[in-house]
Amino acid sequence: MAELVFFSGTMDSGKSTLALQMEHNHRARGKGGLLFTKHDRAGEAVVSSRLGLSRRAIEVTDTLDFWDTVVGFVTEGHRVDFVVCDEAQFYTPRQIEQLARIVDEMGVDVFAFGIMADFRTELFPGSRRLVELADRVQVLQVEALCWCGVRATHNARVIDGEMVIEGDQVVVGDTAKGSGVVEYEVLCRRHYMRRMTSHAARAAALSPDVLPFDVARQDG
Repeated sequence: MAELVFFSGTMDSGKSTLALQMEHNHRARGKGGLLFTKHDRAGEAVVSSRLGLSRRAIEVTDTLDFWDTVVGFVTEGHRVDFVVCDEAQFYTPRQIEQLARIVDEMGVDVFAFGIMADFRTELFPGSRRLVELADRVQVLQVEALCWCGVRATHNARVIDGEMVIEGDQVVVGDTAKGSGVVEYEVLCRRHYMRRMTSHAARAAALSPDVLPFDVARQDG
């Protein structure tokens, strides 16, 4: 039976790499499918991973109708056994519903990959709808790491070296240092709540006014 599966993880957890691997594996078994993406770091209509892998894809706009698109391909004689959707957090809730319909009414497997929450720790609308409708939600096993070495759970937006918690939900950037004015960094919850990015940690370590360890304050 076909499924709608949501593979979720923070940035740097290998989502795009797994999306490309899954698309390759299915095609290697003689299956036909479609690859979609939106706002990939490498530009329009491409799925790219930080390992250097990339493949052309269909760019998802807010007006794209997944149902009409897939039905159109099938009507033209193309085989569609599966659909791989990268950066699914950017899709609209309506588009997620269209993907669910493709699974239920066409028997096509849909594999969606995306981030659960934004830089403000709020769920993306597309991710929220995926959690509500998916047959399975699978957290990626490759753990991204905070600068302190523990598992990263939050995506922080960094502008000119400073972490910010306000602004538009969707601003394209990357975790690569020097990638532009807007960068992203994965942090553990402890350091996200403290707004302690790797840059802030290095600055604090060089300050003569900061002790090299945390001191718990106690009253009395």
